[in-house]
This record gives sequence, structure tokens and C-alpha cells, in this order.
Amino acid sequence: MLEKRSHVRPVDPVWTRITTEAQAAVESEPLMGGLVHACVLHHRSLERALSYRISAKLCSNEMSMMVLREIVDEAYADDPSLIEAARADLMAVYERDPACHRLLQPILYFKGYQAMQAYRVAHWLWNKGRHDLAYFFQMRSSEIFGIDIHPAARIGKGIMIDHAHSIVIGETAVVGDNVSMLHSVTLGGTGKEEEQRHPTIGDGVLIGAGAKVLGNIEVGHCSRIAAGSVVLQEVPACTTVAGIPAKIVGEAGCDQPSISMDHMLGKDK
Repeated sequence: MLEKRSHVRPVDPVWTRITTEAQAAVESEPLMGGLVHACVLHHRSLERALSYRISAKLCSNEMSMMVLREIVDEAYADDPSLIEAARADLMAVYERDPACHRLLQPILYFKGYQAMQAYRVAHWLWNKGRHDLAYFFQMRSSEIFGIDIHPAARIGKGIMIDHAHSIVIGETAVVGDNVSMLHSVTLGGTGKEEEQRHPTIGDGVLIGAGAKVLGNIEVGHCSRIAAGSVVLQEVPACTTVAGIPAKIVGEAGCDQPSISMDHMLGKDK
């Protein structure tokens, strides 16, 4: 006798919480019903909701939402790590941004989170050799979100970009896991060589607003870069650098600066 296979989807506590928050949002503000239903409540999973949100934000007269959604769905089906990273990014924003009170908020409103998910699809396209489509995603993300991340850049998971305006991350940049950065950060290159010309950012690094990290240099894990700094030399792990050009001004102040989000200097004792 053939055994029946269950088609019941496993319970996803994160998605359940998001939909509960979405229902509460509609009850609180009925005028938001159309948006919340379209972006969240009409979907059965986080990946389906993100596919809709990314394609809705990036579509234009040049590329329809339907075509973009097929691309995003293909990426998510091919590489489950994209959704794993999306979940890690979502929790990073929720845990580190004091202005984020619900998991629903980044999906609906936070361009830093939305832009990161668009980048992840662009990076998947780049690795598949579909460079023109990847460039299209980069272009539209820059136009819509004000964030310019080259699709070839390698970025880990658990990324939080607060305020997220005027972020620039170059082609050969590498960013580790659990990194936090604020607006107007540049991970830029020097020279015109096609080899590694952008910085490598270690795990757990906190990069303050307006900081510029330039060239093929390494920023050690769990370090801090003060707001407005221009970093031109290597940054040792677990230290704080500040100034133009940036110099070591102390230790990082805690074990996980990207999680504590403490930007105050002089707390390394």
C-alpha cells in the first residue's frame, strides 16, 4: 500500500510573526490594507514576498515587474542561501536598529534592507555569467534606493545598513558577516587596475556615517571606523580608527561593535 505524502508546509515562525504584524498593521490603519496585502498577506513565504517587493520596486518601462519577478524567483529556487542571508539581514536590522520595532518594517519601508536583497539577486546573476541583467539590477537599485553596490562585490550575511543613503561598494570589495554601516559609506578603489583594488571588511565591523575606506586594504574583524574617517591603511582587528587619514585611537570597546552599535570613542577601558 502506497504511503501518502504530506503536502503541509512546515511552520515558519519568522514568517508567521511577519504576517501577524501585517494583519495588526491593517487593523490599525485600514488605508494601508492594499500595500500590506500586496507585499505580505497575499504570499505564503518570505521568499515569495521578497520576490514581489524587489520586482515591484525595480520595475520600469524598460523591464516589467513580471519579468523581474521571474528572475528573482529563479534565483531563490536555485540558491536557498539567498533567503538564508535575507533572514539574517532581517534579524540584523531588527536587533540593531532602535527605530525598527517589527520584522514587517524592513520589508515594507527600509531601503537598506530592500537594496541588500536586490544586490543579492544581482550577485547571483553575476555569478551565473548574466552580467547585463546584473548591471540592470545595480542601475535600478541605485536609481530607486540611492545605493550603488557592484554585483561582483562579495558581501556576507547579517548586514545592517542604517538610513542607507549614498552607500557605494565597489566591484572587488569583500564584506564579511554581521557588518553594520551607516549612510554615505564608501568602500572604494584606487587606481585603474582590474585586480583587487577595493577593501576587505572583516566580520563584525562597525562603519560610521560618511566613512570612506579606499584601496586594497584589510579592515580586521570586530573593529570600528569612526564617522567621517578616511581609511587608507590596514586596520587591525578589535581596534577603533578615526580621522583623516584614519589612525588607531583605541580598542574596539566591546566584543561585537557591529551589534552594540556604539559609536562613542574613548570607551576602550
